[in-house]
Amino acid sequence: MKNANRNCPSSWLQRVSTSLLLPLGPLLFALCTLLLALSISANAQVVSDKAVATVTNGAQTIPDLITYSDLEWQLALEPGRAGGARPASPELNQALKTLEDQLLILQEARKLPLAETNEAQKEFEDTVKKRRDELAQAFGSRARLEERMSRVGLTSEQLDTILRDRVTIERYLAFRFRAFALVSAREISDRYENEYGRLRNSGKIVPTLEQARDRIEHDLTEEKIAEEIDKFIDNLRDQPGTEIVILNPV
Repeated sequence: MKNANRNCPSSWLQRVSTSLLLPLGPLLFALCTLLLALSISANAQVVSDKAVATVTNGAQTIPDLITYSDLEWQLALEPGRAGGARPASPELNQALKTLEDQLLILQEARKLPLAETNEAQKEFEDTVKKRRDELAQAFGSRARLEERMSRVGLTSEQLDTILRDRVTIERYLAFRFRAFALVSAREISDRYENEYGRLRNSGKIVPTLEQARDRIEHDLTEEKIAEEIDKFIDNLRDQPGTEIVILNPV
C-alpha cells in the first residue's frame, strides 16, 4: 500500500474526515483501497501494441513504425485469406515485407509536391472511396468487410488512412512507370504465338491476333510495370540511406 498512500494527501483527508465526523483510519483505508482498485482497473483496460520494425529511406528524420496491428490489418484486408485464424509466422513475415516495401515507396512519393486545389483533393478522396467500395465488393459485401475489420480492431478511420496511403502509392508508381512501359508489335505477336500457336488445328476456337491484341498488350504492360517496380524496390532497399530495423521478430 506504500504506492497507493501517495495518492491520498493526509491534510486533504483530515479536512474531509473532520467535516464528516469519521475516524481518519477507516476513511484512509477505504479511499486508498478505492484508488488502488481504480488503478488496477484502468491498467487492465490498456492494450499495448507491439512495435515490430522501423523503416526509413533517409528522406525523413523520424522513421515510419510498423506495429503488430499493422501486420494483422494487412492480412485481414486480403480477401483471399481465411479470417479468424491467428496468423502464423510465415504470414506475418510476408505481411511485414509487404509493408516495408509500401513504406519505402510511400516515402519516395512524399517527396513530390501535392496538388492542394479543392478539385484535386475531392478527386483523391473520391478515388479512396472507390477503392473502399472495390474492397467491400472483393469480400462479397460491406458487412463482411466490416466483420473482418472488427475481428482485428480496425476502425473505419484507420481503413481510410490505409487506403489513402495505397492510392498515393498507386499514383506514384503510375506516374513513375506506366508511361514508360511500352509494348512492341513484335512482343504482342510473340506472346500470341506462345499462347495460341499450338492450338491451331486442334478443333478449339482460337481468337485471331486482332481479337487478342488488347488483352495481350494489357498483360505485357502490367508485367513490365511489375518487373520495374520490383527492381525499384530492390534499389530502394539497397540505397545507402535506407534502414530497416527489426525491433521484435514475428
